[in-house]
Amino acid sequence: MATLLHIDSSAFAGEASTSRAVTAAYRGAWLEQNPSGTVVHRDLAADPVAHIGADGYLAGAIDPAAHTPEQAAAFAARLDLIEELENADAVVIGAPMYNFTVPSSLKAWLDQVILFGRTAGSPDSKVAGTPVTIVSSRGGSYAKGTPRAPHEYVLNYLESVFTVILGTKPRFIVPELTLAASIPGMEHLVPVGEAARTRALEEAAEAAREASTPLAA
Repeated sequence: MATLLHIDSSAFAGEASTSRAVTAAYRGAWLEQNPSGTVVHRDLAADPVAHIGADGYLAGAIDPAAHTPEQAAAFAARLDLIEELENADAVVIGAPMYNFTVPSSLKAWLDQVILFGRTAGSPDSKVAGTPVTIVSSRGGSYAKGTPRAPHEYVLNYLESVFTVILGTKPRFIVPELTLAASIPGMEHLVPVGEAARTRALEEAAEAAREASTPLAA
């Protein structure tokens, strides 16, 4: 049975969040392709995972038989998250831009699931090669040629994490200008933002179909 791991990290709920709307569109299209599939939804804003501490970090580098009780508990929590990722046939992640970077809740999740010798840096990784679709919404535009292009750190960061460290195949969907209607002086960009949202929803459905093709074969 196919499994989709659906992760949201926006602080806003429902349609107030563009990234949530687009990940939901992906999920809907994926379920159409995999009607008997399972969706594991992790909402990092409503139910945040702990930021990794010394116990959880060190526990990943030593023999489990040598774990202290604190390390064992922290490592067990990491393993729950790691196994969710390992068991996924496809992953969709909502990663809105906050202050030029990803939400801290998403960074906390990444720090928990990146385990060298297992999900990273291992020829036996169950995560490598997994199709990952990342929805990176942002209030303005950080596209090449725009004034804020030099401050685009989200895509560069996540591209490195998911390719270099985790060895997955990330695809990015980038709905921009989501705040055009609410920021003075940007009203003229509202149609551009609306078009970007529509295009993102279409891309999400396409990405879900493409991620499902090997599963349906």
